[in-house]
Amino acid sequence: MAPPSAVPFTAVVLLLVATAAASAQLRPKYYSQTCPDAERIVREVMRKAMIREPRSVASVMRFQFHDCFVNGCDGSLLLDDTPTMLGEKLALSNINSLRSFEVVDEIKDALERACPGVVSCADIVIMAARDAVALTGGPDWEVKLGRKDSLTASQEDSSNIMPSPRSNATFLINLFAKFNLSARDMVALSGSHSIGQARCFSIMFRLYNQSGTGKPDPAMDPEYRLKLDKLCPLGGDENVTGDLDATPRVFDNQYFKDLVAGRGFLNSDQTLYTMAETRDYVRAFSKDQIEFFKAFVEGMIKMGDLLSGRPGEIRKNCRVVNSWPVDILLES
Repeated sequence: MAPPSAVPFTAVVLLLVATAAASAQLRPKYYSQTCPDAERIVREVMRKAMIREPRSVASVMRFQFHDCFVNGCDGSLLLDDTPTMLGEKLALSNINSLRSFEVVDEIKDALERACPGVVSCADIVIMAARDAVALTGGPDWEVKLGRKDSLTASQEDSSNIMPSPRSNATFLINLFAKFNLSARDMVALSGSHSIGQARCFSIMFRLYNQSGTGKPDPAMDPEYRLKLDKLCPLGGDENVTGDLDATPRVFDNQYFKDLVAGRGFLNSDQTLYTMAETRDYVRAFSKDQIEFFKAFVEGMIKMGDLLSGRPGEIRKNCRVVNSWPVDILLES
């Protein structure tokens, strides 16, 4: 994973400038006239997906993070590769990690049947992320909508920007600050790991070679480390998944309680408590779930306001642009 300085400064400045201008077009109930059932349809498909596979809603929620941080919330994450473009699905932080793209496809199909050519894939990501939280016991909130879908994607930008499971709090604070998100925002948004799972691949170094010592991370609770040793043995299948907190199907503040107890699954999680810059936020959220929920919603809305200002469209299929080829569209 590239260091924070590798995030192109000019690109981030342009993103923030475009966000300031373009986010004014975003508003609640954007589809109230053109597709009044849009939000109900999204939630119903998400509900069915959760019944079919509980882990899927957590996976879909992560799409907002991986989409919005890379050139704004524009659905670029969803685009498949083309002969002229490498999509973001195989970027370093996404390959073998992001999943459940088929749920977005199902949502898009349902919306296209109800209101053809009206609801953008970028807005689907925002609605579905909110619904993933609400359906698993977390807060519900009114989302701002009205985004257009990107005409292209950038695997390189995604690889350079998205953080690694090895990241520490300082890295994350610096990264989020580039998008006008505070340390409090960052810690609250890390609470997205209240639901879902991650692969053993992401924690092998913590268990067996933290910081090149040949030893486990000393911040880990010993009993928890033994549990992870059994789940992720050295030389074992690194695609096995473990719970990100003790209540992986319920969106609550257990994630922060686990961090205080030394039971964070990912290094990028546990470091939020071991580092002084963020420890007080973790403690506060571990004691007050309402405060966590409030901060999480604020962070999600702020992240959702990130827009590139680039030309866009309403894609008929979230995996491909409506016209071909992409490079000709961008030049026109």
